[in-house]
Amino acid sequence: IYIRIYKYYSFLCFEEFGPVFVQEPDDLIFAVDSEEKKVMMACEARGNPKPTYSWLINSTEVDVEDDFRYSLIDGNLIITNASEAVDYGVYQCRAENSLGIVLSRDALLQFAYLGAFSGRTRGAVSVREGQGVVLMCAPPPHSPDIIYSWVFNEFPSFVAEDSRRFISQETGNLYISKVQPSDVGSYICLVKNTVTNARVLSPPTPLTLKTDGVMGEYEPKIEVHFPPTVMAAKGVTVRLECFALGNPVPTITWRKMNGNIPKKARLRKSQAVLEIPNIQLEDSGSYECKAENSRGGTAFRGYLQVYMYPQWISMINDTQLDSGEQLRWECKATGKPRPSYRWLRNGAPLSPQNRVEMVNGELIIHRVQQTDSGMYQCVAENKYGAIYSSGELKILASAPMFKTTSVKVIATVGKDVSLECRPQASPKPRVSWRKGDRRIQPSKRYDEIILLRNNTLRIINSSRSDEGSYVCRAENQFGSAEKTTALLVKEAMRVELSPSRVEVTVGESVVLSCKAIHDPSLDVSFLWLLNSQPLNFQKEGGHFEYIQTQSSTADLMIRSILLKHAGKYGCRVQTSADTVYAEAELLVRGPPGPPGVVIVEEITDTTATLSWSHGVDNHSPITAYNVQARSPFSLGWQTVRTDPEPVTGDMESAMAVELNPWVDYEFRVVATNAIGTGDPSAPSRAVRTKEAVPSVAPANVSGGNGRRHELVISWEPVSEEFQNGEGFGYIVAFRANGSRGWKEKMVTSADSTTYKYRDETFPPLTPFEVKVGVYNNKGDGPFSRVVTVYSAEGEPRESPSEVKAISVSSSEIQVTWKPPNPGPGKPRGYEVSYWKDVEQEDSAKKKRTLGNETSMLLSGLEGNTRYLITVKGFNSIGQGPASAAVHASTRKPSPTQAPNNLMWIQEGNNVSLTWEPVKSMANESDVIGYKVLLRQEGRSHSQVMRTPNPSAVLTLPEGGTYIIEVRAISEGGEGTASSQVRVLTSSGKKKMPWAA
Repeated sequence: IYIRIYKYYSFLCFEEFGPVFVQEPDDLIFAVDSEEKKVMMACEARGNPKPTYSWLINSTEVDVEDDFRYSLIDGNLIITNASEAVDYGVYQCRAENSLGIVLSRDALLQFAYLGAFSGRTRGAVSVREGQGVVLMCAPPPHSPDIIYSWVFNEFPSFVAEDSRRFISQETGNLYISKVQPSDVGSYICLVKNTVTNARVLSPPTPLTLKTDGVMGEYEPKIEVHFPPTVMAAKGVTVRLECFALGNPVPTITWRKMNGNIPKKARLRKSQAVLEIPNIQLEDSGSYECKAENSRGGTAFRGYLQVYMYPQWISMINDTQLDSGEQLRWECKATGKPRPSYRWLRNGAPLSPQNRVEMVNGELIIHRVQQTDSGMYQCVAENKYGAIYSSGELKILASAPMFKTTSVKVIATVGKDVSLECRPQASPKPRVSWRKGDRRIQPSKRYDEIILLRNNTLRIINSSRSDEGSYVCRAENQFGSAEKTTALLVKEAMRVELSPSRVEVTVGESVVLSCKAIHDPSLDVSFLWLLNSQPLNFQKEGGHFEYIQTQSSTADLMIRSILLKHAGKYGCRVQTSADTVYAEAELLVRGPPGPPGVVIVEEITDTTATLSWSHGVDNHSPITAYNVQARSPFSLGWQTVRTDPEPVTGDMESAMAVELNPWVDYEFRVVATNAIGTGDPSAPSRAVRTKEAVPSVAPANVSGGNGRRHELVISWEPVSEEFQNGEGFGYIVAFRANGSRGWKEKMVTSADSTTYKYRDETFPPLTPFEVKVGVYNNKGDGPFSRVVTVYSAEGEPRESPSEVKAISVSSSEIQVTWKPPNPGPGKPRGYEVSYWKDVEQEDSAKKKRTLGNETSMLLSGLEGNTRYLITVKGFNSIGQGPASAAVHASTRKPSPTQAPNNLMWIQEGNNVSLTWEPVKSMANESDVIGYKVLLRQEGRSHSQVMRTPNPSAVLTLPEGGTYIIEVRAISEGGEGTASSQVRVLTSSGKKKMPWAA
């Protein structure tokens, strides 16, 4: 018999295992006209030893060695110059190593192509107007599916589908239920391959109308419909077609005979297509399409049957068994039709034998042997597909072996001790124990030594006399092994933790000391715990420090104690013989915890009766409570007055007083003790105080401004916090000085800030006594104090006088005026309007003064143009009347010609300049002189010299380069500058023309 020795140390070798697929081949469609002439079927498996690969096509092995068209790259099969005739079929990858063989799932290789239509001329189809017609596509050879469309007369004018025209994606034919004269023409069928996107066109089919009359009405005839039985895989989209010829054009309707059409279904192409996405088993059933018109109706009925590929419910797993044990594997799958099962061992069919049973996906092998080792596969299949589940069976056969053959165990006097014996072996070995040379018979000391079922030897209430060497021996038919355990028995350890109970205040520090009394030959370790959880000294923010003063003593320093540090502190002391635990309690006094939830018991317009429950006092009695409130108008939480006041620590209710009516409030309570103030309670639910008459009058009542004969009264609005109820508004009261009765006006908007009263009888700046009150649905509130407000002086009443306009240049006019007579409506500024005399005043441009200036320079005007100008005053109320229009004309523009041919003679620092005179055009101002500009290079400031003649003499300072230019001067302003002259101051004579 073959014996495999399994290693138990991972560093000696890696465990061997059979092939397991990482990637299995998928169905593939290869385009025949692809530039890449190679097909690759992918396959990859892992295993130890590394797997080798081979392939099957239609259950026949592919000969990679002898057929040059096939090659393997790792596990991938490469097919060169693939052809449908030879290579179409179902492929399987086979992975193999010394432990077994597995087969992949099936993968179908198909070829995509689209042939050409027959070039034979198609005959014309002639029908009567109103008759139905079917134009045949007769598609060329193709694979896989194609998409049909039809071209009318010429590409790309496609036939649009509607209730009268339909293109079947099953037959490819074009159906016209009722032919019209507009349908006459040439029709071409266009088909497109769904994989390659290749397209081909059929020869044209002419459609003509007969001249022997018009077709009368007739009942529908269903010309294209779905098959009597439609098979569809679960999860796909199903399209059922139904279209009829008829006159009038038939209407298509659908129904499901044994239930309702699924809600997810959609009607396409004028209801000629019923589309059901993601079809499920419950969508199966009988479907009917019905075609109707005014002449009658007809129907077709077919059955939609949904099938389901097999899907795993449970699969098999790798299994290790001892020789002689029983293997039981079960795999389960669902599918429609219900799947059947078969089993493979190392890629070959497995059949029932003496020890092998196979029933409904269950495999049983009795008394397994080494020859049963290998790779097994359960195959679940129905007529639509097959799925594979793989597992490796290993039959173990090895002599006993211990991970360690010698150990030392230290026990404590009076405690039980267990000596383990766990050999690795297959089959299970026989185990025996001995102490020294004497075999241990547990039955002789039943009360002191027990041999457990897992071969562990347990010594009860151990003592010094139990010390010694214990040997566990394991043996089976392949060999034997022993393990020696040296047992030492030590005195029990004691642990003292002090203080055992301590009370501290938040912020203080304390030290807990843990001392172990133990056998000095044993090493000792300490572990500190809080509430049974080990302390993490790095994550506690420096509050805890571990201090070991001696080998047998460890201290725990707790600094700046917080409330959360209260609890049970444990010291766990461990030696190789024993573990002892001691515990101390730490009580932390601190500010109180948050009180219980606050409940609003009763609410009025200004009070709220509150109750709450005590929170934890953290070991210091609560002395007082602080009641706080928050509203939309408060800046966070604010302390409120209470009744009684103060609220002592033994109370659990109080009344909040002096609240504002008709305001939403939340309440919370904060507890205080001798240590400090704690966290607040959770807020109460929001409650609104009841309504009341307003109690706050408007502030800052004033007025003024406005138009003539208006009294404008203004005030600061009352905040919503003090409106005290619904229906809030203002009462505006006023009277002229010296009169007795008040006039009162209601302002219903709570946001209003002004009121205007108009009376033509009172003159400007009439003094009035004014006050503003408040009201709401509950009644009237207080008035503000009385103030004096003057009626408006109004907008300016008179226009400015003595308006004059003088032309300054070709683009500027100076306007001046005198202000109107003093009186009410004094201007605060002036607005000048100006427009060309060929334009309307509505198009006038406007320009305002910054203050009470009485002149303005209008610039940016057109030259040699007549303008009309008016002036009006304005203030904050409005504008006054405009003055009578005055007119002024801008001067002709300055000459556009620049001075030319500048000549200059330099004698020392003197420069004599001459130039050609500038001649004005007919539409330009006459030249009245010239301006010579002189500046030093690199500086912006220029010296200016005026001359009536076309010449000038300049004196230049010594040192430097100077730039000179000349401009003509006219009534219209300055003309274009000449080219620049650059002069360097030096001695001697120079005469030369200068061109910039």
